Order: sequence, then C-alpha cells, then structure tokens
Amino acid sequence: MSAPSIDPPPAPRPPCGRLAPSPTGLLHVGHARTFWIAAQRARAAGGTLRLRNDDLDRARCRPEFVAAMVEDLRWLGLAWDGPMISQSERLPLYRAALRRLHAAGAIFPCTRSRRDVLAAAGAPHEGAGEDDEPLYPRAFRPAEGEALPPLGDPVTVNWRFRVPDDEDVSFVDENLGRQTARTGRDFGDFLVWRKDDVPSYQLATVVDDALLGVTEVVRGADLVRSTFRQLLLFRALGWTPPTFFHAELVTDDRGVRLAKRHDALSLRALRESGRSPESVIASFGPAPALANRPTPPAA
Repeated sequence: MSAPSIDPPPAPRPPCGRLAPSPTGLLHVGHARTFWIAAQRARAAGGTLRLRNDDLDRARCRPEFVAAMVEDLRWLGLAWDGPMISQSERLPLYRAALRRLHAAGAIFPCTRSRRDVLAAAGAPHEGAGEDDEPLYPRAFRPAEGEALPPLGDPVTVNWRFRVPDDEDVSFVDENLGRQTARTGRDFGDFLVWRKDDVPSYQLATVVDDALLGVTEVVRGADLVRSTFRQLLLFRALGWTPPTFFHAELVTDDRGVRLAKRHDALSLRALRESGRSPESVIASFGPAPALANRPTPPAA
C-alpha cells in the first residue's frame, strides 16, 4: 500500500478554525469558553470551523465521553462544518509524517525512562504543568549525524524530536502578544512517537492542523509551551503554521484552574441543574476582538 499524501493545502488558505476536545471526561465551562471563542473568531473571519476528536489516549478515552462532548457542544449552540474527524482513524497520516522526520534525521530513538530524565542532573521539570515533559538532558542524545535505526512496525521504542541548540523560538499570539522560549532551557527534545506505537499530541496536532487547512488555533494558555514545539515540527516538515490565540484559563472559586474532575462545573451538570446555554455564554464576557492576523514569524 502506498503511503498517504501529507501535502497540506497551498497557502494562502481560507480562514479555518477548529474545536479539538479530548474525550477523557465531561467538558467543563473552561472548555466551553475556549471553544466558544474559537467559533466566534472563525465565523467573524468568514471562515469554517472543524471538529476534531482527540482520542489517541487509549487508556482514558471512552465512547460515552465522545457522545457527551458532541451533545454538549450542540447544546451550547456551537456548529461545525463537515464531519467530526477522529485522530484514532488517522494513524497512517501521522506515521507518514514520522517517516519524513526520520528521513530528515530530525528525530532519534530514546530508551530512557521518565524517571531517568527526572533524576538526571540539570534536568528540572519544565514547569508548565504536571502533564508536561521534563527537560531532556543533551547528554542522553545520540551523537548528531549518527545513523538512525529503522522505525520498526510496530514502533516499540520512544522517538524524540531533536531541538536546535540554544535557539530562541518566537511567535506572536493573537491574545497574549509575542511569546519566546529558548530551546535547551525552556524545553528540550520532546516525544513525537511513543513505544506503544501511538503518536504524541505534538505530532498528531501539527499533522491535523496542516492537513485540515486550519489557519488559527484557539486553545488554553496552558498550551503555550506546546506551541513552541509545534512550530519546530511545522518547520521540519516544511509546512506553514497557523496563527495562535491562547485564551486565559477559567478557575474555580478558589483560583484553581478547571479540570475534568470539576464535575459540578461540567456542562452536563450545569444543564441538569437548569442552566440555559445563553446564561453559560453570558458568563464568558464579550468575545475577543478579531484582530488583523499577521503571518507568524518562522520558528
């Protein structure tokens, strides 16, 4: 079987936003606000809006959460264009992108455990949340230019993207302004494929945003660090990145950012308590203005 095409639509592309929930629990008002902003900005730009089901986490994603997220988004009044895209059905596309990175020598196999990385001297946690990656020590890398082993089918070892040494990666966020991070200090070599033969969030997201023609990504401010990594992947794959809008996180009455464990603030619980979608949307405040979107600088 021939490899699938991973050539994105040519730029310039018509405006396109996306909703990308992960079915690992019920959507809460923080998700709702981010998705509402994405929809408002896509429609204000005269563009389309796609729905992507980020269901690669085999251990936590459940069919009932997929059904719930679709129902809750529709209850909120959000509409999208075309069918829902499920990442679990797009594995050949991610694998094709992995092969391209492998052929370019942009990745390397990693047999070190997370515990190894955390225990290494000079490898503090990157500080962007409990789910983020520790800073990968350069001493754990293979020598640059060393011949790579084949990927294997299935993949049975972790593969990491080799970030440039001490490079400032920047982009202009549509909400937060210019953001800059230094490779090797703020983030290090990161996973693109796991040893259980599943692509990482970083790689799958880049492939989908490119191939679906997404021109603006709206998501929570906790994912700013992911954007730096994704910009490097866009560059390595030869693709034009979208612009980014990172929304402020919604917190509970104690100032703790919302998570799916906040059941009382899930859209399902609010519906069942008698709240209307209009009252939920009213709590978000005014929609952010649609600013002129400059082309983001190269990573």
